[in-house]
Amino acid sequence: MTPGKTWLIVLAVPIIFALCMRMIFDFHPFRDFIAVMSISFFLAVPFGMGYLTVILSPWEYVKRRSYRALAPWIPVLLFLGVTILLRVEGWACWIMILPVFLLFASLGGIVAGRRMRRKREGPRNLQISMVILLPFFIAPLEKLLPDLPTRYEAYTYADIRAPAAQIWANVVRVKEIPERVDHGSLTRMLGFPRPIRAELNYAGIGGSRQAVFSKGLVFREVVLDYTDQKRMHFSIKADPHDIPSTTMDKHVVIGGDYFDVLDGTYELERLNDDLYRLHLYSHFTLKTTFNFYASWWAGWIMKDIQQNILQVIKTRCESNG
Repeated sequence: MTPGKTWLIVLAVPIIFALCMRMIFDFHPFRDFIAVMSISFFLAVPFGMGYLTVILSPWEYVKRRSYRALAPWIPVLLFLGVTILLRVEGWACWIMILPVFLLFASLGGIVAGRRMRRKREGPRNLQISMVILLPFFIAPLEKLLPDLPTRYEAYTYADIRAPAAQIWANVVRVKEIPERVDHGSLTRMLGFPRPIRAELNYAGIGGSRQAVFSKGLVFREVVLDYTDQKRMHFSIKADPHDIPSTTMDKHVVIGGDYFDVLDGTYELERLNDDLYRLHLYSHFTLKTTFNFYASWWAGWIMKDIQQNILQVIKTRCESNG
């Protein structure tokens, strides 16, 4: 076999394997048994990609440790590009899961390299078949894990040197936020909608508040507890059917199958004569079998959104003062 054909196989087979797994795991009749948002997909598929990359490679390359660990990254990154190009996945989902994919692809490559070192001539077809079927072996076991919604809190605050009345006026109603003063670094990198304004029809219990974001995202909020210039607690509801399909990746859409925001609370604390601390915290739920990982990203995203809004309020209050 010519070198060109060899490298074509080394790169193409792992990518084809991953694309097939992606289609099978998202095939509607199978969703009760396997799903894309699962440990069996996020761990077994990149492991298989790494294993296939190395097991199909020439031995003169495999004997280098760096090749076993890093060569599997190439088909993973190509798979990323193909899924984005075909609009199968979005940037947000890939950025969050890419570290896991690279790690387990390397692990698969290292395992394949060790097997080749021990016995370079052997039943490769059997090894490849076992690796390809690995996600289907793990999926039934994963179904034994609980996937009940787990509640988390995202807490942020900002110290503001301004009168309480001025701060509170900017809390209950947030005027239009120009894009130039948007400081949401993480959400901007992920392509998430940015906050634009917040409207309140009545400052009191039962008041209806709308938090309007870009790309057609609107949070409908109801004030549940209110103390003027001290505390405002409100429920948050985002109907996934009202969110345009181009706004967010379907796996991270708010109010969808895996991620939802429940409520938010502003509290204003007086620190001294002219300094106040504005607290903002929210609660959200996740429903996956890998909440231990997803909760880090969800928490960072929620805190980035909240810190962005707090910074806008702080800047407006202090500059007006």
